[in-house]
Amino acid sequence: MDFQDRIDEDLKTAMKARQADRLGVIRMLKSALKNASIEQGGLKLDEASALAVVRKEVKKRQDAIEAFQKGNRPELAEREQAELEMLADYLPHPFSEEELAGLVARAVAETGATSRAQMGAVMKLANELAAGRADGKALSQAVAAQLSNVTNQNR
Repeated sequence: MDFQDRIDEDLKTAMKARQADRLGVIRMLKSALKNASIEQGGLKLDEASALAVVRKEVKKRQDAIEAFQKGNRPELAEREQAELEMLADYLPHPFSEEELAGLVARAVAETGATSRAQMGAVMKLANELAAGRADGKALSQAVAAQLSNVTNQNR
């Protein structure tokens, strides 16, 4: 079953179970996927593109949670957190710290990077290798740390 078929099945299940909150999140996600499909010329999204849409929606929820917490609105932050958890079910399991470090080390070795000036090339390859299983911020921090270590070793 492909990603969008899974969304359709989950939508039906939520409707039958009368899960209003889950139904709202799935409908929002389905709408976001449809909009992304239209932006790509009406073609059905491949799994990588669909996961990118889910990650974008997760990021929106994370930003909203942070804003609501700063604005002293815990009830709204909790609602966003619940939506975030529902959306997270659609993402692949993220890498552990050890797996992420190994992936970054591989990207640094393959690009031959020796300084932070080459971080862009390493990030590009690391993103491809991660295939959506790593948060961009965590990946960036791991690459920066790895490149700092490489730079220090070369001195």
